[in-house]
Amino acid sequence: MSGKTFYIETFGCQMNVHDSEKVIGTLMAQGYAQVEAPEDAHLVLYNTCSIRDKAEQKVFNRLQNFKRDAGKGKIFGVLGCVAQQEGEKIFDRAPHVSLVCGSASYTRLGEMLVQLEAGNRHVTGLSLDTDETFDTPFTRRDNPHRAYITIIEGCDKSCAYCVVPFTRGPERSRTSESVMAEARRLAAEGYTEIQLLGQNVNSYRDPSAAGWDFAALLGRVAEIPGIRRVRYTTSHPRDFVRAIVDAMDANAVLCDHVHLPVQSGSTRMLAAMDRLYTRDQYMRRIEWLKTARRRYSITTDIIVGFPGETEEDFAQTLDLLEKVEYDSLFSFKYSPRPNTAALAFSDRVPEEEKQRRLVILQEKQRAIQIRRNAELIGAVREVLVEGRNQALGQWIGRTSDNRTLNFTQADSNGDSLEGKYLPVRVTRSGPNSLVGESATVV
Repeated sequence: MSGKTFYIETFGCQMNVHDSEKVIGTLMAQGYAQVEAPEDAHLVLYNTCSIRDKAEQKVFNRLQNFKRDAGKGKIFGVLGCVAQQEGEKIFDRAPHVSLVCGSASYTRLGEMLVQLEAGNRHVTGLSLDTDETFDTPFTRRDNPHRAYITIIEGCDKSCAYCVVPFTRGPERSRTSESVMAEARRLAAEGYTEIQLLGQNVNSYRDPSAAGWDFAALLGRVAEIPGIRRVRYTTSHPRDFVRAIVDAMDANAVLCDHVHLPVQSGSTRMLAAMDRLYTRDQYMRRIEWLKTARRRYSITTDIIVGFPGETEEDFAQTLDLLEKVEYDSLFSFKYSPRPNTAALAFSDRVPEEEKQRRLVILQEKQRAIQIRRNAELIGAVREVLVEGRNQALGQWIGRTSDNRTLNFTQADSNGDSLEGKYLPVRVTRSGPNSLVGESATVV
């Protein structure tokens, strides 16, 4: 282990992945070198997620594994949502941790590193009292073709199960000018796919005089020369308006995919979760997408076993799956989180019943995905080549509608195809991916 080396492990969503890019860029600007194993690092960082208890426990298990290294010169830090949620209590739970820093304080990371290097072993960055959207001067991009841009931070909703308002703070949008400047710079640097990020990305409201809403911002980013694809995540159904679909229909650069978390198919459960919409209001948004000029892939998040969920509520969720025919979903068992309203709810669903419902939900969704993907056999789709599976002799591509499409290319002459956009004909399908062969568009 040498000085000024660091290791970082990231848990959670794309927001956390992009946050780690900012942290890495800041560390490298301070003269730190990244290493691939925590054993080789002077500074070990865990960028954490607290959406579910399982992710939180993983972090503390990692820290426990290195308890024996306390006092040997290695410095440990907890970043992100668990850091913001637990605060200085982490020092009591894991005494060998020296840095506890929430995402709102990453702009001050350089100052905190100086304190650590000076021997301070209880350094914190936990303030949420900021209007910033956590732009850091340095960002180390992990992908040479796709880049993330945070356009809004925090959340003003009060979903009964969710810790995000407590770990990320209130909503703060960047100016459209700063977003556009970053997008143009990325395009000039050769990035061809941009993904706009926010806890509630379509709640974006330009604080400058331009006053753009999310639909306007989407359309303008899609017009930047050199940008081939624009994605965004995550949407809140309450703020998903018809103008967003119209903007997507108007510009093919905006990808054929919408992630629209529903959480439950029962209006009664949606009210208990404080989701601010009914099943009928959610289905109206699905209808906008189903009747649009383009065919959109629709994905979602679902929680099973929320307190008070009856068998009838669960049946309505299964019915929703059949009606929408999601192209994929993320499904979870409800887990109580600190500071949330649902902690006070008494009508808990037993763990074994939550597990039973999760299995049923996932089996139904698997059947839907098998059916949906099989419909694409014979179709030609453009993919962005992301890498190669050497063992299978296949290139790994991703379609505009966010499907993985692995394919063979007969005449690549050993040249790398990574970063290229190529037409591929689908020849086989499975529940989670497609297989194809390179094609020429007729």
